[in-house]
Amino acid sequence: MKVIAIANQKGGVGKTTVTMQLGAALSRRHRVLVVDVDRQQSTVWWAENLHERLPFDFAGSQNPKALTGLRELRVEYDFVLVDTPGALDDTPVLESVLDAADYVVVPLTPEPLAVEPTMRTISRLIEPRRLRHAVLLNRIDARIPSQLHTWQDLLDTTWGVPRFDAYLRQYKTQSDAPILGQLVTNLRDNRRTAGTIADVTRVGIEMAAQAIPTLAGRW
Repeated sequence: MKVIAIANQKGGVGKTTVTMQLGAALSRRHRVLVVDVDRQQSTVWWAENLHERLPFDFAGSQNPKALTGLRELRVEYDFVLVDTPGALDDTPVLESVLDAADYVVVPLTPEPLAVEPTMRTISRLIEPRRLRHAVLLNRIDARIPSQLHTWQDLLDTTWGVPRFDAYLRQYKTQSDAPILGQLVTNLRDNRRTAGTIADVTRVGIEMAAQAIPTLAGRW
């Protein structure tokens, strides 16, 4: 079992979206538990909007310290995904999650104001714990041809932090998903939704390969 923290001290970068959609994508081939320790409870609201059963086990409104006891549970999970808070005053909560984590996904939107909080999260909280981690570019606008390459280059050469090769593009399907109660596992695969489904699936495959290499082929 691997505990995967979805973390960034910058709010609004898509931590909840990554947690829910990645959990759904991974659930196609793996046993997944999604845990919410963010007091905003966005994943709980999203889950309540679904009109069908969640494709993964779900534990909303949890004490982060309970994560340390997950490995003692009789239920076997391949992945436990944890949605974390973004506010600075919630740093102790995030620290508790990171203390229990095996791997960290760091969502980042292509916005200058998101850079400093993201780098601070990595340098002050993730790297000192020697946690494997990677930045996931989120809300990439396909209408801006140079945007993806520019931000990939910044991560690789300017800031020198690990990143996913996969990324999430900005789609209305994705932004509407929480209120409509949609996940990649219950979206109809058509021209309108194909991009969202493909993006999330690629992220899931890459994360599985990084976190548990022996499970990477189980897709």
